[in-house]
Amino acid sequence: MIEAVIFDMDGLLIDSEPLWQEAQITSFKRVGILLDRKMCLETMGLRVDDVVDHWNDTFPGNIQDKDSVIRDILSGVISLVIEKGRPREGVYEILKFIKSKHVKTAIASSSQLTLIKTVVQKLGIEAYFDELYSAEMEEYGKPHPGVYITTASTLDVAPEKCLALEDSFNGLLSAKAARMQCVCVPDESIRQNPRIILADLVLDSLADFNQEHWNRLNK
Repeated sequence: MIEAVIFDMDGLLIDSEPLWQEAQITSFKRVGILLDRKMCLETMGLRVDDVVDHWNDTFPGNIQDKDSVIRDILSGVISLVIEKGRPREGVYEILKFIKSKHVKTAIASSSQLTLIKTVVQKLGIEAYFDELYSAEMEEYGKPHPGVYITTASTLDVAPEKCLALEDSFNGLLSAKAARMQCVCVPDESIRQNPRIILADLVLDSLADFNQEHWNRLNK
């Protein structure tokens, strides 16, 4: 039986992947690393510090102050979310549906807690969640399962009784490694990736989730 539902955030609840890409392209350009949106897809679903490490390894010598680049990217994303963040299709409908099931709910995101709070306030969805948790508190980010395991523990629910919702392959791996069921609403860039078969359910949109899906997963 499902006792908790745990949501990813970026790309799932809010259409923030283009905003992350914009912020990364701008920030990395300042240190001489020229990215395009396709290159940014390589790090989708990772913590921002892991993103910086990835491009520092790819273009060694450009980044002299890792923390400064991290802060610059995060500041850029927060500003963009406030300015033009939009909910993904079906967000309010699925949150109301899950609320009606009287299970615990949380966000478990690779993003910093400051950004998580910015997003839930921007979308007006604070009341739907019992916990907000960031992988910044973990030793490793997604695809490591730590963020999901800790979130389940905080909710006082066994991981195998949790349902996760994700949009990235790294997030899907994280949830499955934590022994959770996972609904994947894949980002367009991974929709044809055969590896998303790891998900227990694949949907085109959160708006497609219904009672039949809940019954199938909740057994």
